[in-house]
Amino acid sequence: MIVMKFGGSSVANAERIKHVASIIKAYQEKRPVVVLSAMGDTTDHLLEAADKAVEGIVDVAGVAKLHEDTAKELGIKIETIESLLGELKQLLTGISMLKEISKRSRDYLVSFGERMSVRMMAAYLESQGIPAQFYDAWDIGFVSDSNFMSAELLDDVWETIPSYLSAYKDGASNSIPIVTGFIAKDKKGNITTLGRGGSDLTATMIGAAMRAEEVQTWKDVDGILTTDPRVVKEAKPVPEVTYEEAQELAMFGAQVLHPRSMLPVRKTGTPVRVKNSYNITSPGSIIVEKHSGAVPPVCAITTVKHIQLIDIVSSRMLGAAGFLAHIFNNFLKWGISIDVIATSEVSVSLTVNTKSDLSGLISDLEQASQVTVKKDKAIVTIICDAAHSSAIIASGFQALAKEGINVQMISQGASKVNISVIVDDDEADKTVKILHSAFFN
Repeated sequence: MIVMKFGGSSVANAERIKHVASIIKAYQEKRPVVVLSAMGDTTDHLLEAADKAVEGIVDVAGVAKLHEDTAKELGIKIETIESLLGELKQLLTGISMLKEISKRSRDYLVSFGERMSVRMMAAYLESQGIPAQFYDAWDIGFVSDSNFMSAELLDDVWETIPSYLSAYKDGASNSIPIVTGFIAKDKKGNITTLGRGGSDLTATMIGAAMRAEEVQTWKDVDGILTTDPRVVKEAKPVPEVTYEEAQELAMFGAQVLHPRSMLPVRKTGTPVRVKNSYNITSPGSIIVEKHSGAVPPVCAITTVKHIQLIDIVSSRMLGAAGFLAHIFNNFLKWGISIDVIATSEVSVSLTVNTKSDLSGLISDLEQASQVTVKKDKAIVTIICDAAHSSAIIASGFQALAKEGINVQMISQGASKVNISVIVDDDEADKTVKILHSAFFN
């Protein structure tokens, strides 16, 4: 058994759905379980419909037209989703009467995208003579807590998922399961969404619980690349990365699986393969627990732009045990997360994203420290084998110095697979190009 996950852009229209169906057919002998996101921008359109409903306008025309036109082009009967469109209209009518939408109602609302998507795909596969059966995730045992908009799966899923899918894995059933990503139900029967990376989590949870051969996530590039190909056209595929390296890549801007989605497969050692839906013969990149051969000194380079660098200095706290506790407690108080940090005896430098309102935090920190905030900065992260950090830093900094790039902060993660530097936003792409040339060319 394998698990195949396709995002919204992969099923955005009839042409893409046909293409994904051809990929599924090519892997039919592997007994795939298929996880789908909503079609294209359907989730955004559903949220827009909710905003209109709060203002008293019930309108499902846009969402309905996309799915009706797609069904017509695919040659399948629209009855597969008509009942869902009716249910959606009822929900929006309720929202329009209340003039508000709760988190629970929001999760119920956005679930319609995935639910219609799997029905469309299953119906099309059936029309092509490929046995398929759609499932809403809760139909195969996905149960979560009640933290709406960002629910966590309960431990029950390790038992409930195999209880529903074992017959298919063992060959008793031949209908390919087409499963909704991103959604679940709590124990009271309320629909929940799994938050960021929710569809990836659905796929990896199924793969781990079923001890699948591998989980495949299909994108539009040949796997994980050494850097963003829009910045460096010479970027090349990385054949193999570890779970830890993949998590660091995702944390620092790369379009890989969300870090939380890696947790189930790390427990079972289930490989995850990133494949190209436009080049199905390419092996892609595989994510595993440990490298199968020699560990490459540098794996990839990624970047996060538009961050803020905060320098905190306090000579009054010299040698004081509570200096860092004072800083972190204030970040906790204001709900602001830290990305990268470097410390000395009396100073701390750290980064946060630009969406954070820092006014209250800065006011509190200034009671015991001198605080400087620098905007328009970027984090450039080298995913590497930090056992060779001295050589990596030496060659990287030599290349940057040669081109006049001034590094304003450096941090080596405790994970031992990343080295991050802070540069000006407008120098981020140039920094990536220089480092990529130094390490890969």
